[in-house]
Amino acid sequence: MLGPGVATVARAVDPAPSPLAAAQKATSPQQALERLVAGNGRFASGVGVQRNLTAEVRETAPGQYPVASIVTCLDSRTAPEFIFDLGIGEAFVARVAGNFVNEDILGSLEFAHKAAGSKLIVVLGHSACGAVKGACDDVKLGNLTATLAKIRPAVAAVADDGTPRNSKNAAFVEKVAAANVRLTVQQIRERSPVLREMLDSGQIGLIGGMYDLTSGRVLLYADTAVNVKLPAAK
Repeated sequence: MLGPGVATVARAVDPAPSPLAAAQKATSPQQALERLVAGNGRFASGVGVQRNLTAEVRETAPGQYPVASIVTCLDSRTAPEFIFDLGIGEAFVARVAGNFVNEDILGSLEFAHKAAGSKLIVVLGHSACGAVKGACDDVKLGNLTATLAKIRPAVAAVADDGTPRNSKNAAFVEKVAAANVRLTVQQIRERSPVLREMLDSGQIGLIGGMYDLTSGRVLLYADTAVNVKLPAAK
């Protein structure tokens, strides 16, 4: 049950009944994931939905009812709306170099799910991530130093196999990127009691994955999935 404060925020989302609201309410976390998977398939195949964005602007102006929230990287090549072939108002998106979470992003996710009804959280890393490379090299540069420090636990999480542990080792960079996604998924559960309660009660789903800059395809990590499962390959 929503508390008074959350109810106030929820009313700010959209006080009026809407077909979009009914559609969001009827969508399960699994259905939300399947929508994203199908959208990525269209994107990678070059057969995206033809959209009337002007009409979508008008349709969503009264209120928003996204079915998913996506935490991803600042990288200009990783816009989730394109990657998952989404229209206006279909997903909340939080972007930061290295796709980690802090209290601001966790608070935003709490709004997206507890107040605004979104059904699925996706943590999406990507190949050849510059932020991950910077963390591997322990780069120091202004405020970026603190940003990259958030990714350093993923560097430490990758076992030492005797190969170079820096950005020149592409295989190491990809291992760190994958570890960073898994740690972020873990932190969402550990650092947000609000989201953890929703996950434990099955209200929302959670999963991590990796976007391939070369193919345009998303690889989801089954071991990170909570309340969802990978759709069968077609």
